[in-house]
Amino acid sequence: MRNATLRQLKVFEAVARHLSFSRAAEELHLTQPAVSTQVHKLQEHVGLPLFEQLGKKVYLTPAGLQMLASSREIIDKFHEAEEALAAFRGVAGGRLNVSVISAGDYFFPALLVAFMQRNPGVTLNFGVCNREELLGRLAENLTDLAVMVRPPPAAQTDTVAVPFAPHPYVIVAPPSHPLAGSRRIPLARILKEPFIVREKGSDTWNSMREGFGEALDGLNIAMEIKSTETIKQAVIAGMGISFLSAHTISRERQAGKLVILDVKGFPLMLNWYVVHRRTKRLPPVAQAFLGFLLDEGAAQIEHALRPSA
Repeated sequence: MRNATLRQLKVFEAVARHLSFSRAAEELHLTQPAVSTQVHKLQEHVGLPLFEQLGKKVYLTPAGLQMLASSREIIDKFHEAEEALAAFRGVAGGRLNVSVISAGDYFFPALLVAFMQRNPGVTLNFGVCNREELLGRLAENLTDLAVMVRPPPAAQTDTVAVPFAPHPYVIVAPPSHPLAGSRRIPLARILKEPFIVREKGSDTWNSMREGFGEALDGLNIAMEIKSTETIKQAVIAGMGISFLSAHTISRERQAGKLVILDVKGFPLMLNWYVVHRRTKRLPPVAQAFLGFLLDEGAAQIEHALRPSA
């Protein structure tokens, strides 16, 4: 074990958490062979198999379970050391660990650039993932701040969630749709249209459930797709209409490929939240970015999504 590296432990922990080499590779921005190599090297140091494969599923061995607990203790100690040292470096020398749900990747890089331009010397660890993965990153102390639409219950997760910007959800269609340009469309009329929806459990699906209420049971679901980009292309092609974050369609609206239908009760207005663990001692750079989001987040999002001249 004396030759094991922190990198190997982090890669192993990600594989163990997901029980998937491919998902760990995606999270770590590595190739799957690179992940397999790091795990193989760690197993050589340990002298015992850490994983076993039964059919298509990967499981931890008893040695793997023990190694996972030990790895997390070691990784946590390194995080504590990093946070303590960050206090001496201040904002300029800090490392910003932040993650966002997939709908945020349409504008969040612009916010990060604006923040880092004001704070030269900041390094960045930025992740985009679904809500379940985001909550996992918070729970495992892999991110300091998480940006999402639906924060977890504070009492259950010991987290703090603060709204910093409005987040509208709308019903979109291609410009050639018969309802395009109609005013105050009744929801009952919309229910007759074929809908292309995000997968159940996603933030978008949960927001749609809130927006439609009991009428959701009458929705004519034509397709369920996990990718917002694929949904947009399907709507553009005329395969149906959809319920999406208004922040994900600004380019398509500007290009005249999508329109927002004027439906009674919409847009559904929710909020973007920045979330962190209540007991987390945020390093100075995370505190500075939190303040940046609260002070300027809404204006920065509006600027990032504003149509170019």
